[in-house]
Amino acid sequence: MNRRKFLSASSLGLAALPTVAPAQTAAKSAPGPALLTVTDVAVRANRGPLDPALDQMMHKQGIKFDKAHTFDFAAIAALPAVSIKPTLEYDARPHTLSGPLLSDVVTAAGAPDMASARLLLRAVDGYAVVISLADARKYRFIVATHLDGRPMPLGGLGPLWAVYDADRFPGMAAKPLNQRFTLCPWALYHIDVLSATPVA
Repeated sequence: MNRRKFLSASSLGLAALPTVAPAQTAAKSAPGPALLTVTDVAVRANRGPLDPALDQMMHKQGIKFDKAHTFDFAAIAALPAVSIKPTLEYDARPHTLSGPLLSDVVTAAGAPDMASARLLLRAVDGYAVVISLADARKYRFIVATHLDGRPMPLGGLGPLWAVYDADRFPGMAAKPLNQRFTLCPWALYHIDVLSATPVA
């Protein structure tokens, strides 16, 4: 068989092979691991109750829930993003942070709009703070996914950081730099929407 006939036969053989594109597409569209869990009695649940055996970190931190809404990185990144440029306490330099508004994340989880809602924000190391939804909106808190244009790694300040631009608010900007971000847990992984009165 000459070279031209061999190449032609090879092409026909390749054409007969089953395509793997659909499998690759399905793999790409499969959800990734949950990075953020939002709990509230009224959330649009996409997972069941806490499993004390398999949800070890949440269990050891005393978290309990019957249902929750989880976000993987793609789901958070799909929400409209905003950018802020606060001066950070760690190097005293301004950095660009981007991600969806914290209030939009809570809304996307299905939690109802509350007049006096409070959000318990918890980091992987157990650090937890409570902020009102009203203040989250007032100070335009974001769930940052990117720092200076790059995804934030676990072990740094990410992969998620609840943060705001303290430089834009005179009362906050007047504080010492290391006191401006006490309500901003990095490595955020859990938001508990605490009971409040629904908006009429």
